[in-house]
Amino acid sequence: MVFTHDTEISLRAVAALVNTDPEHRADGADLLATEEELEAFVDEWQYSGSRTHDAAELDAVRGLRAELRALWTAAEDEQVAGVNALLARERALPQLVRHDGWGWHLHATTSEAPLAERIAVETAMALVDVVRSGERSRLRTCAADDCEDVLVDLSRNRSRRFCEGGCGNRAAVAAYRARTAAR
Repeated sequence: MVFTHDTEISLRAVAALVNTDPEHRADGADLLATEEELEAFVDEWQYSGSRTHDAAELDAVRGLRAELRALWTAAEDEQVAGVNALLARERALPQLVRHDGWGWHLHATTSEAPLAERIAVETAMALVDVVRSGERSRLRTCAADDCEDVLVDLSRNRSRRFCEGGCGNRAAVAAYRARTAAR
């Protein structure tokens, strides 16, 4: 395990959130366009705490995507400044909690804080762990020429290059076809 369980989940969740943004998708589709899609996202990534289940909540979460992508891809000093600014803006107060079958882990907002605030702060706290452990190289962008998805490489040998959108399979097939054609 590279990071604690809650950090890994937060990193994978923020990558999934950032990758819903139509601005960086080849097909231009917004994968977080409806309240139902937000509900599925929250359920999949097990965000706890209060919810309003309305369009304002959806807009607030969607509004995080560009900021979180910028943090993900920033140079170290810019990333640190951005994380610190986000934590200050949201008045983060780290505390140990245990709930819903999870062991002890950190929350830095109250469970009553708005969903977008909780997502932003959990992301910032995960990025704190990434920077402190010297593992920024694990935050990547997909190596496929036609994909801008972000990913977190949690492999032992730091070898993951492609997102979960099938880009690795497409690259392998293209390489196979190129080798076959060259023969």
